[in-house]
Amino acid sequence: MAGLAVGHLVSEAGGGPGPDNSLLYDINGLAKAAPNWLDRAVEFIGEYGIVLGLAVLMLCAWWSARKREDAPAAVAGLLWAPLAAGIALLVNMPIRDFVKRPRPFVDHTGIEVLVKGKTDYSFVSDHATLTMALGVGLFVANRKYGLVGIGLAFLEGFCRVYMGVHYPTDVVGGFALGTAVALLLAPLALMLLTPLTRSVAGSRAGRLVRRSDNGVAPVVAGPQGRPERQLPHDNDLAA
Repeated sequence: MAGLAVGHLVSEAGGGPGPDNSLLYDINGLAKAAPNWLDRAVEFIGEYGIVLGLAVLMLCAWWSARKREDAPAAVAGLLWAPLAAGIALLVNMPIRDFVKRPRPFVDHTGIEVLVKGKTDYSFVSDHATLTMALGVGLFVANRKYGLVGIGLAFLEGFCRVYMGVHYPTDVVGGFALGTAVALLLAPLALMLLTPLTRSVAGSRAGRLVRRSDNGVAPVVAGPQGRPERQLPHDNDLAA
């Protein structure tokens, strides 16, 4: 009953006049005036393109992180980004079922819907949650790549409203959820992931974590006289 009540209140907020609806019509109205090729491009970008772009950005950040002196900690930060996105999406599932907000094209007429077949609830946006969690998680490991990732997340939010499948507040809620999960759980996640990446760095799969020619991990004598690679102390991830 509480979920129905909250869903009803959100629905009323989405059905009457207000900044949420004004922004919805202003941004979605651009799709009506745009040529068909531009709508199709935004449709692809909003559904798949930005997520793929973030994946490429993650690979670039990983390639760069392997060259750093604190490579194990940096790679651990990058591992946290997709994990944060997955956790945020799981957290969103009960939120959507609790609020039960219909898609904007259900309660409004004249909405240009670029993606058909959306029958689930609208609040909060999965795409906005996913992309912002990835962007903020990436920022934890690397500020430069993280800022680009956060910029892509904002573009994703614009696309979702442009496509007529979300209210602006759905997007803002997704941004807040993705950011909260990525930041609040980061210390615990890095505490657990960094020993794992250090272990991998000292194994035969070490190149996944550290470049073998970066010259920052000297070989020292380990137990029983076996050579081991000494790992440096980790620095600030976002330095």
